[in-house]
Amino acid sequence: MAKAYERIADELRAEIRAGQLRPGDRLPAESALVERFGKSHVTIREALRVLQTEGLIDKQHGRGSFVRRPRTLVQRTNSRHQWEKDRAREPEERRLQTGATERDTGLAVDDLVFHASYREIKAPKDLAEAMGVPEGTALMERTYRTRYSAERAPFTLVTSYLIRERIESNPDLLDETKEPWPGGTWNQLHTVGIEIDRVEERVTARPPTAEEAEELDLPPGTSVLILRKTSYDTEGRVADVSDVTLPGDRTEMLFTTHLERW
Repeated sequence: MAKAYERIADELRAEIRAGQLRPGDRLPAESALVERFGKSHVTIREALRVLQTEGLIDKQHGRGSFVRRPRTLVQRTNSRHQWEKDRAREPEERRLQTGATERDTGLAVDDLVFHASYREIKAPKDLAEAMGVPEGTALMERTYRTRYSAERAPFTLVTSYLIRERIESNPDLLDETKEPWPGGTWNQLHTVGIEIDRVEERVTARPPTAEEAEELDLPPGTSVLILRKTSYDTEGRVADVSDVTLPGDRTEMLFTTHLERW
């Protein structure tokens, strides 16, 4: 037999799913729920905790509980790579019109808020091994955050690494103020004569760190997907390594593989 807090959670959940409580609506105060269900504050709080863990409500300190607004879905497909490569050589006017985030979300350029920061680092052992360079090699670390202007959390947490020596012939590639760059990394590499030949993506899942959960505004209990993307040039060298943290509650990864006919 279901416990009291579970029955209360079931009833409130049904009201949310039926639209009686809409996204952004404030739930009745705890005292009102105590009166309505005839149970203690402890039981009511446990029911609300269940709904919060499921990602159905947000608890805001000093304000109460609110029905969680659905987040913009990001659908990441493996067809994006050819699209990015084709786009890298298009005229700047075309490249300015849209980017990968717009493609993945269906939003327009003007809907997005973008931030980039660059810094030079010395390759630690793990990155040096991943990029096939000696430990201590100078890298450009680029951190990117893009969010929908109507939401407070970014879609993903992205950190990209380029070998400084291979891009420094174009000083603009060392300057974060040139972002957002029309055509993204693929066009940046194109400006220094680098063509991407293949992309390897390795995906794992884990609980978020406290910092990731806060920045991505994740409901309690939500996992993150960790994507390590390695791009190789036509000479077989690693051109770019990107680490992408994707929120599990609003990311869909779709892979379509075309097979040869018998």
